Amino acid sequence: MIMLACAIACSVAVSILLKLAERFSLQVAQAVLVNYAVASLLTASLLLPSTAALQQALNHWPLLITLGLLLPSVFLVMAAAVRRAGIARSDAAQRLSLVLPLLAAFLLFGENASSGKLIGLGLALLALLGLIHRHQQAAKLHKGGPWLLLTVWAGYGIIDICFKQTAKAGGSFSAILLLSFLLSGSFLGGWLLLRKARWHLPSLASGLLLGVFNFANIYTYIRAHQSLPENPALVFTAMNIGVIVLGSLSGVILFGERLTRINCAGLVLAAMAILLLIPV
Repeated sequence: MIMLACAIACSVAVSILLKLAERFSLQVAQAVLVNYAVASLLTASLLLPSTAALQQALNHWPLLITLGLLLPSVFLVMAAAVRRAGIARSDAAQRLSLVLPLLAAFLLFGENASSGKLIGLGLALLALLGLIHRHQQAAKLHKGGPWLLLTVWAGYGIIDICFKQTAKAGGSFSAILLLSFLLSGSFLGGWLLLRKARWHLPSLASGLLLGVFNFANIYTYIRAHQSLPENPALVFTAMNIGVIVLGSLSGVILFGERLTRINCAGLVLAAMAILLLIPV
């Protein structure tokens, strides 16, 4: 359970760092670039993907290129969402992205949908509507927030589908993760060079911390599954609901984020949906 608590804390810590970026005038893209360098190094040294696994994963290069493009793009959108819509709603939108892989499984890959999962999908969509709701005055202050939340939801859902399809095709998770991080850093670095970015040392330094928390979130989540091999549903549920709860508390307590009653109802529906969508 310690690993699971660490995974939840590290996931929310990433959002907190993204929220603080604006306060300290950091260049998020540069921080994210260093994040991928750190995450790649930690993945290679701690998860130890084999050469054979890397070669096998490279056979699925279309999916890897898609991941390499999507990961940094959605990360930057997540940063904008955290800034404009707040940590609570952004983290919840990210966690609700699990709906898209499930829909893909039902609609594209022929898996059977139980009544419980169909109800869960319905609740998840209602939760998403509740999360993107903003009263009129706040909407003027946070223009574009709902669209950013929808993009976070769709983006992370597509990323999850790509990861799962690459793994089903024979690639090991550690190899897929390492190659995805390397490609993400390469694409983002190339984009910054094309834009002739002026390098900002504090932003680059903050990327070290961002990379540690980002990788620690993944690593401790994997270890949590390994420490509770007979309870994968418990780990899955606690992780997603834990991030939603801790993210909401962090946003309200640390940054004074305001949630409407409809937003709060959306958070409750999100937790209920995750309970119904537990993988078995």
